[in-house]
Amino acid sequence: MKKLLILILLLQAFTGCKNTDALTKTPTKIDQAQVLTEVMTGSYTSAKQAKSDSSYYSISLHMYPVWKSKSGHYLYVEQALASKQQQPYRQRIYHIEALKNGTLTSTLYSLEDEKRFIGKYAEPAFFDQFDESILSEREGCTVYIQKVGDAYVGATKDKECQSSLRGSTYATAEVRIEKDKVISWDRGFDDDDKHVWGAEKGGYIFELIRKQVPNYNKSGNGIQLRDNRKIQVKE
Repeated sequence: MKKLLILILLLQAFTGCKNTDALTKTPTKIDQAQVLTEVMTGSYTSAKQAKSDSSYYSISLHMYPVWKSKSGHYLYVEQALASKQQQPYRQRIYHIEALKNGTLTSTLYSLEDEKRFIGKYAEPAFFDQFDESILSEREGCTVYIQKVGDAYVGATKDKECQSSLRGSTYATAEVRIEKDKVISWDRGFDDDDKHVWGAEKGGYIFELIRKQVPNYNKSGNGIQLRDNRKIQVKE
């Protein structure tokens, strides 16, 4: 009987240790920068907004991950008027990071000899032949982002993002990122804080077209998507 009691006590002690281990096990940490990168990824258009309000242009926005083998999360971003998709007015690399305080950041970089990257959002592997030496940081233009409910909301800081476009001395950027929509409001101001460029009423509303990388058609008649649909280009 004594041996039986000892055996029962040993079994209870062993089971108790296993349960304690299960309770104290550290949960897997979620990579919030990767989550945000995945939410942002895709091809977008402001065509619907432009149709309902003539003060807005129909603009295409493409954001796709590059340098996946590198440490960190990078998006190649290309924006163009819908009528001039082969002549984008903005090409950037966004480096998405998560800070220890929970804030997410999107650091903006311009590209050396950017014309060679036109349409390469459809060929992410093209970037693998280059390294970060082709990047120049746009100092002061980092966007600081917080998760608010199911959305991500962010902005640049004060007057830190310098700009000389159309007589401006600094620029600001505000963004709201949702599962199927990106609202982006970029504006430029002069020394007297007068608004000199950018939308006046509010941000551009970019609606998601698709998440997968499209096929880029250089023939001039549109962006060929994998399901054979096209974003038509008007010359």
